[in-house]
Amino acid sequence: MYRNYYKVMIQLCLRYTKNDDDATEVLNNAFLKVFHNLQRYNPTQGSLYTWIRTIVVHSCIDFVQKNMRTVQYYDFEEEAEIMTDPEVINKMDVMRLLHFIRQLPAATQAVFNLFAIEGYKHKEIGQLLRISEGTSKWHLSEARKKLQQMILSEEVEI
Repeated sequence: MYRNYYKVMIQLCLRYTKNDDDATEVLNNAFLKVFHNLQRYNPTQGSLYTWIRTIVVHSCIDFVQKNMRTVQYYDFEEEAEIMTDPEVINKMDVMRLLHFIRQLPAATQAVFNLFAIEGYKHKEIGQLLRISEGTSKWHLSEARKKLQQMILSEEVEI
């Protein structure tokens, strides 16, 4: 069971970092926070998995904030809708998609992960990353554009 937790959590960290060493560092820091705060866990408020996952996500966000060199601030009210054919994504394996996500700039990568994978709203992302809601929307739009370009360029190469 604990081995499965580790596998899931390291995959989560890999989505926010650029390499395996950084992902391991983030996960180790998160587990250290878990162990130091274990007395705060309340089983009536949620499962242990959910509690640990929340700590890991926040550790990933801390890592991204610490390592953001420069954040571009744009205040867009609406994001451009970039459509990618679902068949293309279905054909890709998870590791290839992770490879593409890891090539995104840190802030763009974090916004994409928080919105598309974790299910956060732009307002929440803005608060977590200390950026405006419009900037969050811009980063998501950029992530979609860049991921689409990477996917399409791979299709051409095949």
